[in-house]
Amino acid sequence: MTPIPDSTQKEATAQGSVIYYRDGKSVLARQGIDRKLVKLATVPEHVRQAVIAAENRSFYEDAGVSAKGTARAVWSTVTGAQLQGGSTITQQLVRNYYSGLSQERTVTRKFKEILIAMKVDQSKSKDWVLEQYLNTIYFGRGANGVQSAARAYFGKDVDKLTVAEGAYLAAVIQQPSRFADPKGSDLAAAKARWQSVINAMGQTGALTPEQVAAERFPELTAPKKPFELKGQAQYMLEQVTAELNRRGYTDEDIKGGGLKIVTTFDKKLMAAAERAVKDVLPENTPKKVRTGLAAVDPGTGEVVAFYGGRPSQSAYYDSAFSATVMAGSTFKPYTLAAALDNGFDLSTRVDGNSPLRVASASKPIPNDSGRSYGQINLVSATQNSVNTAFVDLGQKVGLDKVAKTAESAGIPAAQLEKHQSAVSFPLGVASVSAVQNASGFSTFANKGVHMEAHVVKSVTDSTGHKDVVKAVSTQVIGEQAAADTTYAMQQVVKYGTGTAARLYDRPVAGKTGTTDKSRQVWFNGFTPQLAVAVNMFRDDNATVTIPGYGTQFGGQLPAQIWRAFMTEAMEGEPVEEFPKPSEYGYTPDYSTPDRDTDVPEQDYTPPANPDEWNTSEPEPSEPPFSDPPVTEQPDDGGRGDQQPEQTAPPPTQAPDQPSPDVDPRVTGDRDGPSA
Repeated sequence: MTPIPDSTQKEATAQGSVIYYRDGKSVLARQGIDRKLVKLATVPEHVRQAVIAAENRSFYEDAGVSAKGTARAVWSTVTGAQLQGGSTITQQLVRNYYSGLSQERTVTRKFKEILIAMKVDQSKSKDWVLEQYLNTIYFGRGANGVQSAARAYFGKDVDKLTVAEGAYLAAVIQQPSRFADPKGSDLAAAKARWQSVINAMGQTGALTPEQVAAERFPELTAPKKPFELKGQAQYMLEQVTAELNRRGYTDEDIKGGGLKIVTTFDKKLMAAAERAVKDVLPENTPKKVRTGLAAVDPGTGEVVAFYGGRPSQSAYYDSAFSATVMAGSTFKPYTLAAALDNGFDLSTRVDGNSPLRVASASKPIPNDSGRSYGQINLVSATQNSVNTAFVDLGQKVGLDKVAKTAESAGIPAAQLEKHQSAVSFPLGVASVSAVQNASGFSTFANKGVHMEAHVVKSVTDSTGHKDVVKAVSTQVIGEQAAADTTYAMQQVVKYGTGTAARLYDRPVAGKTGTTDKSRQVWFNGFTPQLAVAVNMFRDDNATVTIPGYGTQFGGQLPAQIWRAFMTEAMEGEPVEEFPKPSEYGYTPDYSTPDRDTDVPEQDYTPPANPDEWNTSEPEPSEPPFSDPPVTEQPDDGGRGDQQPEQTAPPPTQAPDQPSPDVDPRVTGDRDGPSA
């Protein structure tokens, strides 16, 4: 009438999962119980015999229970004394392995345990019982099961344990907390217990008298500190868990399934991303200023590195994945790409005059400082980030095509839909995250093909089955359209607003972005091998101002951070050239611009709602640059030009939780030239 339970305790068989960096060797995080199940054949005979000698010498002969031990335990309970031991290996397994047996010390529970142990002994082999026991029992140091215990105490797999080491693990079972890291009297007690196990192995015949005499107390490795997530690891774990959930893995699978999870994160590049931000930004940067960086491999869609901010500042809200802020002029390349993929070419002329009147808008759209560029080609429009030219281009190609291109390049439709009917849509009134923007620009680097951004490379389950993540591939634009879009963005870095991002040894394409009143500032750029986005914004949506550096533009600190990261990330990588644009070398419009007359200025981005456009005089532009930055290898750690002297930081306040989206009702979008 007492059946063997048909289910096991989850904790008894759960195997913790290990999450690795992309090399598959460096541990990023551990989740769940520290246990790795092994077959009995993997456990050396002398380790098995040590456990049997220590816990249940009659294991292979008894019926699953010990008559003397059981009688002693029942008598203690009946008489009111504390329940004594006397449990066999089978009884211990039953108590810790099967569901439905409480841990209460009652006669009823004890008899139930005895009856189930007897039935298990009748229905299961002794080897099965011993295998489950060795995988279930707790050994101290956070180790569950003999394999984890071998790693915890001796830094080796169970099949490599010596006789002395196996005997120590057997000795630990009795008092795992006391013997986990014994010192003083505890060490003396541990040595005495270990010697008793060795002697017992001699008495059972597992060791000869000579072997007993020859054994010496083993050297224990120092206990490892409890695994804790530091720095960006907390953000990494959150993103990995979220993606695994999306791919069908439950939290229970992750914490108890014994998974080996290999992420896309490169350990060295993660460190480089953090260094780039911390080295470039001064120490007195206001706490409300957030900086995000994301790096995506164009060919695979793998997010290889990011910087999400200080976890101490915002434990569950990072600046790379979670924060979405207005894209500003970094959105213009999506408009350009849509046009080039729909019959337009780089020599197409658009209206760069200011102000520009659009039939669907109640007020004319101005350029910054009211500057007019006349009818200009798409290369000049991109290099100088001319707002009216892109509004005109958006009207010509169709805003629906611009939205489709951006969505296909990885920008979620939900972030585009509420803005795409506005004439200012091509100018970046929609909000995006750094990862989304880096992923979008990776499309241009990958010849028009977008690879789904992801953070998990593979998952191997406890049986050894490996599931390799295959990113969704989308042909966003044609190969030539991608090449032409890239060419236009190369001019931004060579001669336009992004010169601070130049790399001394290889070509770079990119785009700056600065929204109204510098509330959000960006630099997005790429080489053929890596696409990287850097953004800066404030919790309170105020102007991004850095002591000693003033109000920021995309071509200033964001571009310098980008350059610092890419200088390190590209070190040792082969130099790859971008594809040639259409009619390369034949169209005069593509020649080097006249830098005396074609100086890039700040942009002015009208709001999504034309009724709320700012009709006040535009702010004055930054002075034009005179000379491009040096193109030799920097000797300042990749931080760009010499930074100005810092002033005392303003008083800071505790950071507020940033809004997941920024009010799209802006009154300007301006990209200043590089600092």
